[in-house]
Amino acid sequence: MSPKSVKPSQRLLQQVAGRALSGKGAHVAASRVFSGLDARTAGERPPRLPHSLFQLLGHIVFWQDWVVQWCAGEKPRVPRHASGSWPSEAAPASEADWTSWVQRFQSGLKELDRRAREGDLLAKNGKSRLEMLQVIASHNSYHLGQAVVLRQLLGKWPLPGGGLTW
Repeated sequence: MSPKSVKPSQRLLQQVAGRALSGKGAHVAASRVFSGLDARTAGERPPRLPHSLFQLLGHIVFWQDWVVQWCAGEKPRVPRHASGSWPSEAAPASEADWTSWVQRFQSGLKELDRRAREGDLLAKNGKSRLEMLQVIASHNSYHLGQAVVLRQLLGKWPLPGGGLTW
């Protein structure tokens, strides 16, 4: 759909979906939550906490990728158990591995934002694209909040360069 042919109501839905995915107006930019961390810190798991930052990121990326595939008309596989969407290792294999995961997360956000701005968000394929984008935005926001708390516990908050910290 060209920008000129988009109805005002559709444009509003696109903007709302984009803001939900980015966190704009609600919390620090989603794309920045994992910024400024090294692989060692990403793999730390304080006592009594179930996941490391790396595991949270891997879980987020799994479901982002799933929604991107769904938006592309594919039928992605749903794990038989919740554990199938979580990395089993607490830490990334290397700095390069960590960087790759962060970039994959950020690329996924951009792709979801692109998907929010194309086609009819209300057309149904079981669920509408708008519903799926809302689900992944809420899922991300929930786990990004966990990542912020974990960063606080590890003494790695606020973000380098500042940002919303309240």
